[in-house]
Amino acid sequence: MKPASNLPALVERYFTERLMRQRNLCPNTIASYRDTFRLLFSFTQVRLGKPPSDMALDDLDAPFICAFLDDLEENRSTGVRTRNLRLTAIRSFFRFASFEEPAYSAHIQRVLAIPSKRHDKRQVHFLTRPEIEAILAVPDRTTWIGRRDYTLLLLAVQTGLRLSELIDLDRDAIFLGRGAHVRCIGKGRKERATPLTKLARAALRAWLKDPGRRGTAALFPNMHGGRLSPDSVQSLLRKYVVQARTRCGSLKAKRVSPHVLRHSAAMELLQAGVDCSVIALWLGHESIETTQTYLHAHLALKEAALAKLKPFQRGKATRFRPNDRLLEFLNSL
Repeated sequence: MKPASNLPALVERYFTERLMRQRNLCPNTIASYRDTFRLLFSFTQVRLGKPPSDMALDDLDAPFICAFLDDLEENRSTGVRTRNLRLTAIRSFFRFASFEEPAYSAHIQRVLAIPSKRHDKRQVHFLTRPEIEAILAVPDRTTWIGRRDYTLLLLAVQTGLRLSELIDLDRDAIFLGRGAHVRCIGKGRKERATPLTKLARAALRAWLKDPGRRGTAALFPNMHGGRLSPDSVQSLLRKYVVQARTRCGSLKAKRVSPHVLRHSAAMELLQAGVDCSVIALWLGHESIETTQTYLHAHLALKEAALAKLKPFQRGKATRFRPNDRLLEFLNSL
């Protein structure tokens, strides 16, 4: 007979000991895993009629986890990618549980065997140079907010930093001397340095002369001196894109998000002939396979490759007739 498991204590140890103390994961990853378990325990309260504090590991069997994942897709309109991310968090917890609760080994293995769903891999969306310039021309740089927004968007599209990396930047992350660059902490707590163009250097130099709001250390603070939220950056970008559409018609057909600016930075590098391995380092990609998605999206590169092919010669089609006795023999076999 298996001993009773204390699921609440197991979940608490998973977050505090495994994720925070042992693995030292970044706050964004921990928050993502936390949200998965919030959704899971809300689902269990409805389905099982018991509070999460009274649950045991037995309650979270493979069919139940599958029902939870199906509910995410059907009732919460969750996409396949997000569904797979939720499953990743659950698998991580059950791998931890396999060492803490060996008596539940078979139960845990059945949960770990739940497969991820296959999904269509869409091409990445990016902006062309005229579209980028149209957006950057909108902020009113005679105002404090306009200068902040212009510098933020310019830095985003030149460096390809993730949105979380941008809003977490401090003023001392910018180095404008010889070999000017910006330093950030990316996914997996990996620090990387990204070089700055002359235009970005000039914009940042001018921006850093503006005194920080209320002595804040944040590079791009809000009006109260706090850090910008992801929603506020998305909102300001949306506002400038709407205005830029009046001068650049091609933007009307595009949905522009902060991540599209990151894609645009990668495509600029690719168009300039930078190798994929260098772009992977530039963007902080864990694997070069992630960077290769930009190759699939870059139609101009494919057209250039097509132009190098030798065209087929037009000629009258004739039936092949071997002129050698040995070939005739082989063809007759």
